[in-house]
Amino acid sequence: MPNYRFSESALIDAPPQNLYAILADYHRGHASILPKPPFVDLTVEQGGIGEGTIIRVRMRVLGLVQAYRAVVTEPDPGRVLVETNENGYVTSFIVEPHSDGQHTNVTIATELPARTGVPGAVERWLMPRMLRPVYQRELAQLAEVAAAGPEGS
Repeated sequence: MPNYRFSESALIDAPPQNLYAILADYHRGHASILPKPPFVDLTVEQGGIGEGTIIRVRMRVLGLVQAYRAVVTEPDPGRVLVETNENGYVTSFIVEPHSDGQHTNVTIATELPARTGVPGAVERWLMPRMLRPVYQRELAQLAEVAAAGPEGS
């Protein structure tokens, strides 16, 4: 089954290592940047920092609370963090130094299996429209947490 992908990016006024540390810390940092709503909560089941972390996330989508479990990997530590859930959704957080190294381009990208038929067409139309604004808010909150410093996460 082919996949489809959508993403949002932001240039953030913070060094890449600071932003990556926030994203990789599922106990405090990552949990603090999740927009509520639609996120209801994030629970760390195993680990909590980067590779090997297992999380359970609850989101309110179209009025219903949905839960999913995801495993975190770091295919490029310090640069790429990936959450893979049991539905086959893969969300990547890509951290790229920009210009002077004090600014960072951060991308949140999700790849999903492309279902066929009407349900697949609806999903391909709906998911990016629902999640892109969430990703924009998440990136804005990442910038706010980074600006607040270590005590802000």
